[in-house]
Amino acid sequence: MEQKASILVVEDEESIRTALVDFLDFHDFEVSKAVDGLDAERTVAKKRFDLILLDLMLPKISGEQLCTKWRHDGLQTPIIMLTAKGQEKEKVTGLNLGADDYITKPFSLEELLARINAVLRRTDPARVIGQSFRFGDLDVDVAALKVRREGKEIEISTREAGIIQYFAANPNRVISREELYREVWNDTMTDLGTRTTDMHIAKLRSKIEPDPTDPQIIKTVRGAGYKYEI
Repeated sequence: MEQKASILVVEDEESIRTALVDFLDFHDFEVSKAVDGLDAERTVAKKRFDLILLDLMLPKISGEQLCTKWRHDGLQTPIIMLTAKGQEKEKVTGLNLGADDYITKPFSLEELLARINAVLRRTDPARVIGQSFRFGDLDVDVAALKVRREGKEIEISTREAGIIQYFAANPNRVISREELYREVWNDTMTDLGTRTTDMHIAKLRSKIEPDPTDPQIIKTVRGAGYKYEI
């Protein structure tokens, strides 16, 4: 059975907190809750989460202070900030502090769900598509580091498997070199990173594209990056 994604809801307003917990539980997430900043800090110190929903305006320790501390301490858990209408400055500040996304109250629960799934796809593609999946006309086995086309087996590297997995989890969306490098290499893009990304894409295409000079699986979007279409 696939493990549920775990989410911590940090919200001091009881009605909103209860609604979020019930909604996420209904959509098959493992949900924990924290009622203020201090409670959230203690909870995160004890348990690893796949994502944190963090209200900005919290008693005891603010969401902004928490985000700053967690990122300073090296916490990589994705954070979606919940902000009140009109807190434009706080939204920008939150993103600069390391939040992955924000959503403004009042918000649609369906929109929140879409935001959560989008962040999880970016940060943990394996959770979305698993270790074995279809990619174009290929059958991919990430664990075995192999892809197959019409019975022919092709070996891929760990990095190539990560690239395929990320594109498969984010179909029909342009992926910039910066995003691909950040999410697959887990590093910040540099000039060297740009060349590294392009070289890996070229090598991967030489293995999986029937005609690497006219790629149809991982397409180039001129001036923007790459795209996998389904």
